[in-house]
Amino acid sequence: MNTLKIGNRQVGDDQPCFIIAEIGINHNGNIDVAKRLISVALAAGCDAVKFQKRTVDVVYTAEELAKPRENPFGPTNGDLKHGLEFEQEEYEEIDTFCKSIKMCWFASPWDEGSVDFLEQFRVPVHKIASASLTDDNLLRHVRRTGKPIILSTGMSTYAEIDHAVEVLGKNNLILMHATSTYPANYDELNLRAIPTMAMRYGVPIGYSGHETGIPTSVCAAALGACCVERHITLDRAGWGSDQAASLEPNGISRLVRDIRLWEQAKGDGIKRVYEREFPIIKKLRRVGAAV
Repeated sequence: MNTLKIGNRQVGDDQPCFIIAEIGINHNGNIDVAKRLISVALAAGCDAVKFQKRTVDVVYTAEELAKPRENPFGPTNGDLKHGLEFEQEEYEEIDTFCKSIKMCWFASPWDEGSVDFLEQFRVPVHKIASASLTDDNLLRHVRRTGKPIILSTGMSTYAEIDHAVEVLGKNNLILMHATSTYPANYDELNLRAIPTMAMRYGVPIGYSGHETGIPTSVCAAALGACCVERHITLDRAGWGSDQAASLEPNGISRLVRDIRLWEQAKGDGIKRVYEREFPIIKKLRRVGAAV
């Protein structure tokens, strides 16, 4: 069976869908907002929450950080990037809080230093963002941790994904089908890529959704996605680049509910007559079945 272990959960073939609430930077640099979002994910029944970790001065050039960009933290892009970035104190608080409520957490490291930073917290898995899929050095650094890896494949060709899989190897790997537009249009989702990728790569395939609605993410699970990831927010109209592509508390709760209903309803594919149908047969059928 094609599965891997994340925390105390088996993820993959014939396992319940692993549902990830992507907090990312929707906390807007506020640890109290981050905790509220973790609590939202717990109440909804999500299996894990995910953040993003960057060493800002490594990921971005000095020129990029110096660009003018009015934001709540100052007048430059660098003010914004530093203002949104959680550091040691905040992640210690996240780690303590998640442990206290038994919520699995991990993050997408965007550079090698961020991988090492996250390793101190013994995260159960590393998520590689679509933007980092072509960063061979980062991929190799993440693989050296020995942890399971979730790799998003937005804005990537098959050739690029093939190369990334060659670098990482297929052991303990989940590929996430994704479209990197925020929010994504429905005609850009291409959900049938999920079974196609499963056939091509022979590893569990998940789905990272950036659309505004819920049903298509449920459809992803129905098409075989072993895990589904959606951004969450307290307010889709709030300030921030990812808020509009996120689900509010009611939305993430509905998503988890509907995926779990699909799991109850899908059955084993064997047609049968259920015990509760026998009285209906007796009541409604005028002619019995031929023997």
